[in-house]
Amino acid sequence: MNKEVYITRLSAFLPNGPVENDEMEQYIGFVNQKSSIAKRLVLNKNGINRRYYALDKSGRVTHTNVEMAAQAVEGLLCEEYTLDKIDLLACGTASPESIIPSHGVMVHGRLKGSRQMEVVSFAGSCCTGMQALKYSYLSLLTGNARNAVSVASERLSAWTYHKYFEKESEMLNQLSTRPILAFEKEFLRWMLSDGAAALLLQDKPSESGLSFRIDWIELTSYANEIETCMYAGGEKDATGDLVGWAQFSEAEWLEKSLFSLKQDTRILDEYIVRLGSRFLQEIIEKRHFDPKEIDWFLPHLSSMYFEDKIKAEIREAGYPISDDKWFVNLPEIGNVASASAFFMLEALSRSSSIKRGDKILMMVPESARFSYAYALITVC
Repeated sequence: MNKEVYITRLSAFLPNGPVENDEMEQYIGFVNQKSSIAKRLVLNKNGINRRYYALDKSGRVTHTNVEMAAQAVEGLLCEEYTLDKIDLLACGTASPESIIPSHGVMVHGRLKGSRQMEVVSFAGSCCTGMQALKYSYLSLLTGNARNAVSVASERLSAWTYHKYFEKESEMLNQLSTRPILAFEKEFLRWMLSDGAAALLLQDKPSESGLSFRIDWIELTSYANEIETCMYAGGEKDATGDLVGWAQFSEAEWLEKSLFSLKQDTRILDEYIVRLGSRFLQEIIEKRHFDPKEIDWFLPHLSSMYFEDKIKAEIREAGYPISDDKWFVNLPEIGNVASASAFFMLEALSRSSSIKRGDKILMMVPESARFSYAYALITVC
């Protein structure tokens, strides 16, 4: 198979203006009418300075997930590439606003003027954007589509807004005696951000400006080895198994805050970096790939806390990536989950430092059940 696939256009949409650390509770609200203790602890560690919310200070939703995804897709359009030319729309999100219909077809329905097309949805966590990208990539390689749009979008503020969080307030009193218990329930609240980013894939490079040739995309899951770490819509039992919402009574949905987003930080810190390094080593052996050849490393970080841990892990494994090759925008836009990798690539595409021939390694870890994605891309 001699076909090649290129990312020829990139688009990013961030709702409203940036929200600084000291403004966060003006948007997502105060729990028990007072500022959170966990907020100060988490912000001291995660390195995030600002983020974006698709809501205003009154709590009114200004943009839905679907609307932001559609705006990102529309940002790809130009005179040569219009909505009626899209063959495939692949969508990824960790925060779909409906169970049925799928997020992807809702985005399609929002794109007024589009035509009938193939639509796929990936719902899960941070790897869903890369899953959408790989589906698009393979569709072009096989000739199933002539072009494709991959879009990742999040309205994670829906999980951080205080009125959906009141049940967690009782946990905050345990911070002094059992801090990990409350931390699991609340720390994501101070990391998450809203937004959408989209990529246009075609079988030839752009005639103007830079394009990005996809050399390969690798994904894997370690769910066969490790229990659930991040989850919503269920509760872990005494054995560590995740019990889904359908096995609880309606009263328990509220009592147990089943639909809030939770993370088991005890296993997060133990596995998230180590397994990512393990998968990279497997790719190196499979692809005969030398990390020393890359010019840019775009790691999706949920928190800057993990930066030094990743550097130490890959250095110990024998393939260090020098600091000057790292490109991260987490401090400026926050953790946008599935869209973070696309946001990094879009921001890098606007950098004056990037040049033709540069090789970019993207990395996306997903703590939900420990899935990982890597992609190697060459600037053309």
